[in-house]
Amino acid sequence: MANNFIESIVENDLENGVHKSIVTRFPPEPNGYLHVGHAKSLCINFGIKEKYGGKCNLRFDDTNPTKEDVEYVDSIKEDIRWLGFSWDNECFASDYFEQTYECAVRLIEKGLAYVCDYTADEIRATRGTLTEPGTESPWRNRSIEENLRLFAEMREGKYPDGSKCLRAKIDMSSSNVNMRDPVIYRILRAHHHHTGDAWVIYPCYDFAHPIGDAIEGVTHSICTLEFEDHRPLYDWVVKNCDFSNPPHQYEFARLNIKNTIMSKRYLKKLVDTGVVDGWDDPRMPTLSGMRRRGYPAEAIKNFCAAVGVAKANSEVDPALLEHCVRDYLNAHADRAMVVEDPLKVVLVNLPERESIELIDNQNDPESGTHTAPLGREIYIERGDFAVVPPPKYHRLVPGGIVRLKGAYIIKYVSHEADVDGKVTQVNCEIIPDSKQGGVNAGIKVKGVVQWVDAEYGVPVVLNKYESLLLDETEEVKDFDKRANPNSLTVVKGGFAEPWLAQKEEGDTFQFMRAAYYKLAEKRPEGILFYRIVDLKDTFNK
Repeated sequence: MANNFIESIVENDLENGVHKSIVTRFPPEPNGYLHVGHAKSLCINFGIKEKYGGKCNLRFDDTNPTKEDVEYVDSIKEDIRWLGFSWDNECFASDYFEQTYECAVRLIEKGLAYVCDYTADEIRATRGTLTEPGTESPWRNRSIEENLRLFAEMREGKYPDGSKCLRAKIDMSSSNVNMRDPVIYRILRAHHHHTGDAWVIYPCYDFAHPIGDAIEGVTHSICTLEFEDHRPLYDWVVKNCDFSNPPHQYEFARLNIKNTIMSKRYLKKLVDTGVVDGWDDPRMPTLSGMRRRGYPAEAIKNFCAAVGVAKANSEVDPALLEHCVRDYLNAHADRAMVVEDPLKVVLVNLPERESIELIDNQNDPESGTHTAPLGREIYIERGDFAVVPPPKYHRLVPGGIVRLKGAYIIKYVSHEADVDGKVTQVNCEIIPDSKQGGVNAGIKVKGVVQWVDAEYGVPVVLNKYESLLLDETEEVKDFDKRANPNSLTVVKGGFAEPWLAQKEEGDTFQFMRAAYYKLAEKRPEGILFYRIVDLKDTFNK
């Protein structure tokens, strides 16, 4: 059963025999790393393949060698594999450069393309406006023979970059500006990551893309709404290049997330200027950044499914993405006790050190257990003790009791402070036999606090991430003016239960009553953790 309008089209085509099988493609330009917006296209194209038993090609639209690099090719493949997708054929637009050139020659022979001597600026100046037609090029009516000769000489490298181009001969008075004799080839001497220096002319995207689709037998060319106005040109190319069973283009609304940078050009600027430490910086909305931060691949796919496939552009609340991440981690991440701002507590009547058994994840039926040492000296969060508590405070106070997570109920005895009045130590008594199953376990306690053994606690460093952008306002919309100076906060001095020192880099955890974290790196000064997402869910369901 179809979940969206594109799947309805696919099902209708299969039922009516328009296509015996479905072929889609994911066609990134290798000029940057994939971001979360690309995940939606990945889920649509590969999702159709998986649902309808078709094929999906990975095709790199590498027609602009000055901005493309093999680094981006490799990163794109890694991201797709991480999301759990596999492509049937790995292709490059540059694989078809010879066939694309032959298509251009065919158009010239039909009188449907001509060599123009205008510069790029002159072409823009004569294209017209949305209300006024364009002006025909003085070279529009060159003979077929002259155009064939000039185009061959362009390929041979006889002319300087930008001095000539090949344009489709369509209609300079068309209401669609894209149909006003668009450039389909330009002279560009640049080393290509895939073809080297074999070519000095390169096809433009709007010409190469439909040809690639047609060559690969793509049945449904699925792209975002900004290409809707390009569809007449897409159809014109496949028709006039004489492809049988031509593909058809379908458009969907791109993924826009509020307060999130979705421009590869600007993301590259952040990398190049050192605002972030690479495309995979955990603050970046790139798939590699999200992977490094600890976002689960399944959560991103669940997010794309929740957003859905629509025909109209809209803006998504980033809280929905965080909700999907949180929902997945709640079911899969082990629980751990970490004290970020430690306050020493002395359990004055604890007879000897004990091992406390804790459940790894109470939401996972197959979850195991681990032990945490409990000695006379432990750390709790400084915020879990107050000499003068605020209203509705349910943690440790003078004369009060709290439960240590998984262990005893403890009762306040006294506290010590420095000359400035800052509390340095709290002395407590354990209530005997108050662990789970004990005689005194049923004593009513409003507060439960996490704790770490002072002797065996493992030092931790916490990287806390926020959005790279401050909220957009009517006065401030420019990305450069919205940079968040507090997008990264590094917290040192905390301690974790020693169990975490045995875990692997990449493992994710729920730090109780705090946030979800990923174990990023084991360092001499302590284990580095990346905060993935807070515990509090702000998404308005």
